[in-house]
Amino acid sequence: MAEERKEAGDSGKESEKPQEEKQQPSADCEKELAEMKDRLLRLAAEFDNYKKRSAKEMDSAKNLGKAELTRMLLPALDEFELAMCALNGACDEKSKGHAKGIELVFSNIAGTLKNSGLKEIEAKGKYDPYKHEILMTRESKDEEGIILDVVRKGYMFNDLMLRPSAVIVSKGKETLNEDEKQTK
Repeated sequence: MAEERKEAGDSGKESEKPQEEKQQPSADCEKELAEMKDRLLRLAAEFDNYKKRSAKEMDSAKNLGKAELTRMLLPALDEFELAMCALNGACDEKSKGHAKGIELVFSNIAGTLKNSGLKEIEAKGKYDPYKHEILMTRESKDEEGIILDVVRKGYMFNDLMLRPSAVIVSKGKETLNEDEKQTK
């Protein structure tokens, strides 16, 4: 029996060793589990960022498509405006009726485009190379770089430039040197 106890005692010590060995792998498992959790959290965050980026790119693509369509409609908008100006100068009643009809169609189209994001570029005051295109310069009493007249309206779609305003700009007051004054 003593031998059995001795063997049992020995086996008890042997059984303690595997338990210690079992505890080490559990520490390794916990470390691996923590790494996997970290990896999983990072993947979840990356996927969330991917979804947000995809949604933003989708919105951007939609806006670019709308902007391109709006840009293609600008000449028709210009022509409607010219037709209204021409018919408003007409005197007979039939022409006035046509002018009113064209005016209603124009206001409907312009309103729809404005509601979708179309904005007319302000073309008053000082020339801005980012918003205006100089077609011609003219001498005037105003200082140099002041917009005198708008030849063609410019438009933006949200923050995207569709077409700059075509303008006539002042080149300043007439300045003649003494020789030119005497010849005139």
